[in-house]
Amino acid sequence: MSSNRELKEEATKRRVEFSPGMRMTAVGSMPQAEPQSAWEMVLNRIPDIPIWPQLPNRSFRENMYVQYSEGFPGVVLQGEDRIYVDRGRSLDEGLERLYLAYLQNDLEAYAVSSQYAAGLYTMLASDLREAVAVKGQVTGPISWGLSVTDQARRPILYDEVLADAVAKHLRLKAAWQERALAALNPRTILFIDEPYLSALGSAFVSVPGDLVVGLLEEVLMGVQGLKGVHCCGNTDWSLLLETSIDILNFDAYNFAESVSLYPEAIAAFLDRGGIMAWGIVPNEAKALESETAESLASRLEQAMSLLVRKGISQELLIKRCLITPSCGLGGLRVEQADRALEMGASLSELVRGRYLGGGS
Repeated sequence: MSSNRELKEEATKRRVEFSPGMRMTAVGSMPQAEPQSAWEMVLNRIPDIPIWPQLPNRSFRENMYVQYSEGFPGVVLQGEDRIYVDRGRSLDEGLERLYLAYLQNDLEAYAVSSQYAAGLYTMLASDLREAVAVKGQVTGPISWGLSVTDQARRPILYDEVLADAVAKHLRLKAAWQERALAALNPRTILFIDEPYLSALGSAFVSVPGDLVVGLLEEVLMGVQGLKGVHCCGNTDWSLLLETSIDILNFDAYNFAESVSLYPEAIAAFLDRGGIMAWGIVPNEAKALESETAESLASRLEQAMSLLVRKGISQELLIKRCLITPSCGLGGLRVEQADRALEMGASLSELVRGRYLGGGS
């Protein structure tokens, strides 16, 4: 197993080869129920770094906590609104199968099927050789382990054996997905989506930091290309910045100030080649109505200035900048999601011209 130092050295090599150039990408979910129309919108608005669209309005199976559940020991889907692990049945056989696949790196055994990710398979049928990169996403072990409960509604993350199984299960899912994406384009980006990290330290979530890092690293170590974490709330950013991620994706529209409270950790992250993905495009309908590319450019500049005033290089922040929506767009109407992507693309073009002369 690679040491943490070796992992960070490998990550630095990956980052050096990729210049985000203030380009636009997205988080994951889209509001359409039909994969082709969602994919066409993505490809039209963000062709440089397209994502495969998650479609929670298409099926309960595309809910982010259900989408990666295939093959997990004892998992049960009940109707169209509940997923849980049935501890009343023996999980030994399922756990043995999972650990054997993990040891043998049998990715195909933990593939994500088209029933659970129609947008992914639509993307996989496309020619993306000319894209700068292709992006995918997988739900992270903390959020998955806190959302998926046993039959008594106790989160499985609080079971030591199942928590470890969650991380290994999601590692296989992430590695399988990355391999599929790499067939489209040699540069892949995979985000670990962790909304529940914003609840760490609260009265409702008691998860020690070393467990968070350990489970995250288990998943991250399965990813060979560029890898990041997306969190759409406030959290202990230093915890994430000390992991082997290449990209930190955060809600810069609402939480830029909270991120600026960690200048030393951000400086170290940037110094080793880290990339910050600024979720500066709002994913709320009311905010989308009032913003323009120009107003978001001003907001992005103000957010960056919070770090510049604390000694962080503006040049580095610009050079290592990706632009995204603040979170997924699945809760919007189709025309609102299109506006968010169009506004982000216009913002990217505006700031690339302003700071990079339109170059990379």
